[in-house]
Formats: sequence, C-alpha cells, structure tokens
Amino acid sequence: MRYIFDFSDQQMLAKFELGGYKANKPELLAWLAREEEAGFVLCEDAMLARFLNGLIIKNRGPKGDGIPEPEKLLSNNIILRKLKIALNLQAEDLLQMLQLNGFTLSKHELSALFRSPEHKNYRRCLDQLLRNILDGMEKYYRKK
Repeated sequence: MRYIFDFSDQQMLAKFELGGYKANKPELLAWLAREEEAGFVLCEDAMLARFLNGLIIKNRGPKGDGIPEPEKLLSNNIILRKLKIALNLQAEDLLQMLQLNGFTLSKHELSALFRSPEHKNYRRCLDQLLRNILDGMEKYYRKK
C-alpha cells in the first residue's frame, strides 16, 4: 500500500494511529524492511488490521462506535474486504485491476471472495490472487 499510494513514513504512521496504535518510525521501518535485510520484523496480523482500519477511517471517516477492534488473524479475504471498503471499490474496479495484470476472474468468482466462510459459495482468496489484485491496483492507481 505504501508504494501504490506513495505514502510517506508520516502518512503510514498516521494510519496506524487512526487504527488505534501509535507506532514509531523504527518500528515502521522494521515492518517495511525486506525479509533478508537486517532488522526485519514481521508485521503481525493485528498490526496490519490496525493499519487497514486506519486507512478505512482516513478515506471513509470514523464509525460512530469508535475505533474497531483489530482482528487477531487476517485472511486474504479479510484484507481484500478492508481494501475494498477503504478505497470504495466496486466489483468492476477490482476486475479491471485484475485485467491490468493479465488475470481473468468472473464477477461471480469475485463475489464469492466476499461471502461469509460458512456460505456454500465462499471462496478462499489465495496468495496468488491477492498478489495479482495488489499488482493490478498498483498499475490502476499509478497511471492516474
């Protein structure tokens, strides 16, 4: 997300704070480091959830009931749902992003990603699909 939208360190930290966590710059840089770099620290699911919640609050405004409690475990489906909400994306936008990356998905297949896991037509968002959406998102937003 940082690269897609060219967020500065301050903008990243502000989104964490909106999500209910006051991160510091060294912590942020450790999360953003590559795995093979010294100082790399894995960003835990709850912290990523706080960032995504902060992105939603920044772009859509706060809900009346305050800062949402972050999920302790994030699935790719939850990450995709949060991005869809934060960026106010419609199905057509997501399908276009996938097409920019040479990936084809039907509207029905896409809607299955947003269903409840208990629903019979639920489909798990695999890593490859989320990567293709993020890559397509980069192409979609960077061209503007």
